[in-house]
Amino acid sequence: MSKARKYCSPEDKAIVLKRLMVEKALLSDLCDHYQLQPSQVYRWQKQLFENAAVAFQRTNNKQAKKAKDRKITSLEEKIAKRNETVAELLDDSVALRSWDF
Repeated sequence: MSKARKYCSPEDKAIVLKRLMVEKALLSDLCDHYQLQPSQVYRWQKQLFENAAVAFQRTNNKQAKKAKDRKITSLEEKIAKRNETVAELLDDSVALRSWDF
């Protein structure tokens, strides 16, 4: 029988890697405690170092916030226009029904 896959959240992975690299915990102890394979921990470590540059990139939060605000405003305007159209169509529908004899 095969074992069910164990899911580890990003937070769990960070904890394991921190204990391994910062606290100098033994890999075998970590694997026993968290029920992991050493190869899995090494894969996480590889991912961490391959994507480490992202943590140090500067992002321009002002530009991102302005773009997000523009998008929200645009979507709100579209929703308002659709609501007006639906209201007009309902009014027309009610008016047409009142003409029925």
